[in-house]
Formats: sequence, structure tokens, C-alpha cells
Amino acid sequence: MGDSEYRVSICDDASAVDARAWDRLVAADPDGNPFLRHAFFAALQESASTDTHSGWQPQFVTLWRGDELAALVPLYVKSHSFGEYVFDWSWAEAQEQLGEAYYPKLLVAVPFTPVAGSRLVAADERARSAAAEVLVQVARASGLSSLHVLFPPAAQADALVSKGMLMRANVQFHWRNPGYADFEDFLASLVQTKRKKIRAERRKVHEAHVDLERKVGTEITGRDWRFFQQCYDNTYFQHGSRPYLNLRFFRALAQSMPEHLMLVIARRRGEPIASALGVFDAQRSVLYGRYWGAVEHVPCLHFECCYYQMIEFSIERRLARFEGGAQGEHKLARGLDPVETRSVHWLRSPEMQAAVRRFVLRERDAVAANIDEMGEHRAFRERGPDWQE
Repeated sequence: MGDSEYRVSICDDASAVDARAWDRLVAADPDGNPFLRHAFFAALQESASTDTHSGWQPQFVTLWRGDELAALVPLYVKSHSFGEYVFDWSWAEAQEQLGEAYYPKLLVAVPFTPVAGSRLVAADERARSAAAEVLVQVARASGLSSLHVLFPPAAQADALVSKGMLMRANVQFHWRNPGYADFEDFLASLVQTKRKKIRAERRKVHEAHVDLERKVGTEITGRDWRFFQQCYDNTYFQHGSRPYLNLRFFRALAQSMPEHLMLVIARRRGEPIASALGVFDAQRSVLYGRYWGAVEHVPCLHFECCYYQMIEFSIERRLARFEGGAQGEHKLARGLDPVETRSVHWLRSPEMQAAVRRFVLRERDAVAANIDEMGEHRAFRERGPDWQE
């Protein structure tokens, strides 16, 4: 299977792959990030967040050049579409109406993490090309309904499209740091109405007697993690959902990759009431806003914890980018810009493949038009020539 230069292995346990070899690939990949580290996938498995019972069955594809790990692909067999942030429920319904099963399906992604990054993690472009070929071959040989690759970088998406997959577009919101001296310097770059709105929102939090604290790495205590988990769970419960991740997962991350973790804790009259987690990569100069929750409602506290504290942290650490995640055009008013993300898809059924092709072409045009329209409503005083990534 694939290039004869490589030996292909598929394993259902991250611990079967040497962590140092895995992380060397991630570090060398220009589109690597902390979510691709061995420790992240190991924590998911050790906490039972990804296993057969959760509907995320790992099938990591690895390519070896002799005894050297040359490429890896985080592949899963999925029995549902939860936790993906690229929605294909309507596709599943359509295929089932044709009398064909949609699940299980194959998915390449970082579970529960809508962050763009390498999906064909490789030592070099030759190995990456071989990994793409192997992935498509695995999908075709599997007998399963479909293959989906979520949030790949543009070049990897293009490579998979050249092998017959279909590209889909979506939107996220990112904040960029041209070198602000402090938060006030950032505010000075905004139009007056947006600047006034942000100051009013921060003032409401302050007048509610809420104090904010940011902790990094080993500063975060076991008690902090227990409270954060309570907040995280509460977010899901409020939406009638079951939390994807548990305290075992977050404790495992705290032990294995603390240098990437930042926790915002909001206290009211000394008692913790809300928390938000960021994952940052100092070397690659980016902060990823991740999970949030509260046990008491305070107006505008969500904006403070999830945006303003993250922006302040990025400015202090001189990080070039803060990724605020998917959904929510309200982020525009707070200094984040729309950025196109992508996913690629292959469906075994010719009828479904043709229908999805028509759908994604229409959707991509709509997404491009939406990004252009949102660009006219940015919070900044000047649009500038390079506002899109």
C-alpha cells in the first residue's frame, strides 16, 4: 500500500508509537501545533474520551522509513458526528434515505478541537505525499461510507482534492497582533463605537466586583482544575449536552504539557465563578481559545474571559495571533477577523459524492461572500491591504 519506500502501520493506541519520534514530526512540521503532540492524543485515550464506547475509535496511520517515523495521520473510525465542528448531519440523513448506512465513517481530525493544523504530519514533502496516498487507499479499502479531513492547511487540502476529495469552506475568527504595546494600544486601533463598547463591557464586569486572574502551567493548581471542570461541564449541561472531556483528561494535560496551558479564573468577592482555558505555543506565537464556563451569570463576563483576557495575554507574551474559534459574528466587534478554514471529503456512493460536490461549491461561494461582507464591518479604523490571512 502506498510508496514502496515506506512501511505502513495502523494502530489503535497512541502509546504504541514512540512519543519522542511523534513529537519530532510535529515540531518539524510547519503546520504543527500543541494539539498534535503525542501527549494530547494520549490524554484523550487515557481519559477514555476517545475509544470505541465514545464513538471515536483511533486508527492512527503511520509511515516508516526503515525504523524512522516519517509520517502520521490521526485517523478515527466514527459512529456519529459529535465533537467535529464541521457539520454533516444532513449528509448522513440523505444517505440513510437512500437505504445506505453513513456510519461508521472515517475521520481525520484532532478530537473536539476546531483548530487548523497539519493532518498529514510528515518529516518532508515526499513523506507527506505518500501519507496522502495511503490515507485515500485506506478509505477505499475500508468499505466504510466516507472519509473526512477536518481543518487541514491549504496545501494539504489541495493535495487531497487532487486525489478526488471535495473541499468545503467554513469561517473562524482570529485576532492578530501587529505589536501592540498594551490593551489600550489595541483599543486605539478600533473605531470609536467599538472601543466604547469594549470599555463599557469591561466596566460592567469590574462594577460587578469581579476580579480576573491568569495562571500559566504549573501555577494552575489541582483545585483550579477541579473548578474549571465544573465550569466546563456546566456549559454542556446548559445546552442539554454531555461533556466530551473529563477531569482525567485535563489533569493529564497539566502533567504532560503544562508549558502550553493558560487558565483564566474569574472571582466575585473572592469566590471563583467562571473560568476559560487557552492553549498557547510560544515558539509558533499563537494562542488558541478553547473552553469556557461559569457557575454564576455576570453580564459581559464571557467576553472578558474568552476575548479580552486572551488578547491581553497575547499582547503581554507578544504572540502574533489569537484564534477565537468558530461561529459568532459578535467576535467582529471585539477585534477578531473572519478567516476561511477548510475541510475535505470523499463519499463512496457516487450519488452522494455528486450531491455533496454541488453542495460544497454553492457553500464555498456563500462563505467567500460572507467573509467579504464581514470585512466591511471590522472593528478597526482602517481595513488595510492584508486583513485576511
